[in-house]
Amino acid sequence: MEKNSKIFVAGHRGLVGSAILNNLRNKGYHNFVLRTHAELDLTDQSAVYRFFEEEKPEYVFLAAAHVGGIMANSRYRADFIYQNLMIQNNVIHASYLNNVKKLLFLGSTCIYPKEAPQPMTENCLLTSALEYTNEPYAIAKIAGLKMCESYDLQYGTNYIAVMPTNLYGPNDNFDLETSHVLPAMIRKIHLANCLTQSDWISVREDLNHRPVEGVDGKSSEKEIEQVLAKYGIFSGCVKLWGTGTPLREFLWSEEMADASVYIMERIDFADLCKGQDTVIRNTHINIGTGIEHSIREVAQLVCKSVGFTGVIEFDSSKPDGTLRKLTDVSKLHALGWHHQIELEEGIDRLYKWYIENSKTWEK
Repeated sequence: MEKNSKIFVAGHRGLVGSAILNNLRNKGYHNFVLRTHAELDLTDQSAVYRFFEEEKPEYVFLAAAHVGGIMANSRYRADFIYQNLMIQNNVIHASYLNNVKKLLFLGSTCIYPKEAPQPMTENCLLTSALEYTNEPYAIAKIAGLKMCESYDLQYGTNYIAVMPTNLYGPNDNFDLETSHVLPAMIRKIHLANCLTQSDWISVREDLNHRPVEGVDGKSSEKEIEQVLAKYGIFSGCVKLWGTGTPLREFLWSEEMADASVYIMERIDFADLCKGQDTVIRNTHINIGTGIEHSIREVAQLVCKSVGFTGVIEFDSSKPDGTLRKLTDVSKLHALGWHHQIELEEGIDRLYKWYIENSKTWEK
């Protein structure tokens, strides 16, 4: 990419997209074409095709996706497979039709089988059954990476798929129903800590910024306590789903962005085919740390960051999801990129960001 190359970051307001945009700007790139969801619905094929025909981006970061945690994935299975397939199909095919020079597709490590050997190499793909709770989302992401690979093989495009591990960072989703485990945990423990300290100003400030089921800071204390209790948030106690034993790997979103830009600048599809002859597959790249932590350990780190000294309870009647999901990042390391931010530092950073971005609303 040249510094003046025209770059489309799809999903530039999301967790990863915003980090990619900031990383590019910090590196001197400046010619961006950006659209919010209100301005361009990526599930609308005609709108996407019209956008590409008019704007002619040279490089595309496909970071837009319909995402959520275990609760959302379980409840809204049709939404997850339909919306993600539509977004991917439209953007990837429009890129081909309009001669995009290079595209980076962001998937997820949930593409790997539930019983995949640990750590999971790229070659684990499609070797056995997926985890049931996020199967629709995983299938959509598998389709996306195979679409990139297939277009490269048939049309000679230069589309690369990367599979990030669990991400967290600035602009994360803290919605209690749809967020991933780490941001949800941070918000729950923060609110429980506020309730424990009878800090209703902070509770109301939080709910004014991010209402829960229509309950905001103007609601009564009883209404607030009732809705928070539905999500396991009490004075002196937080109840979390599962047993706390599953192991998870976490990567700071700004480092994911750095890895993404690094790959776009230095790696081509041809580089990922080396050593493969007539059968070329699994050219995608795992992006992660190669380090895992139990959910219980993560909760303890969040408690330390927040300053919460209450009780953490785990509800074993709720699903754990995949028990272990550690990526093998050997390919990534061989390409020359390594992570720098460890989980404890990242949690401190994210909690600080969360607090700073919960104080912009009136009390």
